[in-house]
Amino acid sequence: MLAHENNFGLLGIEIYVPKKYVDQSELEQFDQVSQGKYTIGLGQLKMAVCDDREDINSICLTAVNSLLQKYQIDPKSVGRLEVGTETIIDKSKSVKSVLMQLFADSGNTDIEGIDTTNACYGGTNALFNCLNWLESPYWDGRYAIAVAADIAVYKSGSARPTGGAGAVAMLLGPQAPLVFDRGLRATHIEHVYDFYKPDLHSEYPEVDGPLSNKCYTKAADVCFNRYLDKLAAKSGSQTSFDDIDYVLFHCPYSKLVQKTFGRLAYNDFKRQPDNEKYKDVQQFLQTSEEESYVSRDLEKAFINVTKDTFAKKTLPTLLAAKNMGNMYCGSLYGGLCSLLAAIDAPELLNKRVLLFSYGSGLAASMFSLTVKGDTSRLQKQLDLVSRLDQRTKIEPGAYDTVMNLREKTHNARDYAPAGLVNEETFFKNTFYLEGVDSKFRRQYSIFQ
Repeated sequence: MLAHENNFGLLGIEIYVPKKYVDQSELEQFDQVSQGKYTIGLGQLKMAVCDDREDINSICLTAVNSLLQKYQIDPKSVGRLEVGTETIIDKSKSVKSVLMQLFADSGNTDIEGIDTTNACYGGTNALFNCLNWLESPYWDGRYAIAVAADIAVYKSGSARPTGGAGAVAMLLGPQAPLVFDRGLRATHIEHVYDFYKPDLHSEYPEVDGPLSNKCYTKAADVCFNRYLDKLAAKSGSQTSFDDIDYVLFHCPYSKLVQKTFGRLAYNDFKRQPDNEKYKDVQQFLQTSEEESYVSRDLEKAFINVTKDTFAKKTLPTLLAAKNMGNMYCGSLYGGLCSLLAAIDAPELLNKRVLLFSYGSGLAASMFSLTVKGDTSRLQKQLDLVSRLDQRTKIEPGAYDTVMNLREKTHNARDYAPAGLVNEETFFKNTFYLEGVDSKFRRQYSIFQ
């Protein structure tokens, strides 16, 4: 059978939702900023919180273990497992190697893949590597699992409300209900210092916010046009934004996604300026590229033009982002979880979903999948709305204490975590950090 006849894609998906969160409107009051700065200005409602009981290993252990259990996957049937993350707690040992504990009882050590890192893009690279393996002569008939996960934290200041945490594990294989479109990847990679983490003694990044936003926007421009060109070449006909049913974005904060959705429409307008739907924005046809990046009038105009299509094509995909915050590598795939949770299977069938992945530094890709089968099982297993509703709210003061604790204990040895382990702080079957010994070796337990 030819590779394209296997319909390789997503067979199952699981998201780890931390039990604790802080309310963004309450955080506004605590931080003594103007009302709506986080909730309207950033478009965020709640932010997931991980204390010193959780790290990148624990949240990935939880996500992959849950995926295996929910979809009743024999550990021996997994042939590739790759992790995308920028949350580094060891400069040598991979998160993937820690996840192999989940396969120890089965005796399966024949699992390819390690970790892949470039800011928020690592999860996408892990996914691409898994798909490349499935379509290669090295595929041995077993499943692949791609994991995209991070704990996003910032030092005290204006960036802190754009944090969050989460992990997404994706089960990949043949005859999938969500099939990745072959030949439709558009990538843009260049060297820039917009967001980076040179200080290995700290969890916090160095961030140039305005530059990062511009880099994100430029990458979206380039990838979108390249994607449409490839789609046109493949279909043999002219293509436009109208050929896309849903659009998922890497989401540092929700307001940026809405602006970028409008930006894609601006690019579409430049490709087909005579389209009737763009009759009210003709004044921007001669705007230079550089001016377009700073024109607030242009930005507002295209947000307004796309208000209804944004509400249909992208707003349903922001459920996790608005309520969990930025998951870095997991952000885009939290959007996919949100889409599956929000839209019922009959409505999704035969729809094309466009995905935009961005990682600072920078690496970006735009690619798509087509829904070719029943997604109702994925929706049921995610149970995302219910899980978000069952979380524990903590006060902003408690969140501030957690952040101070994480800062003081980062890279600590001989450390016993202070965070509580109970039903208020963890969902059942969640892995947590038991302790770190004198040689920095970490031990984990699972909350039952």
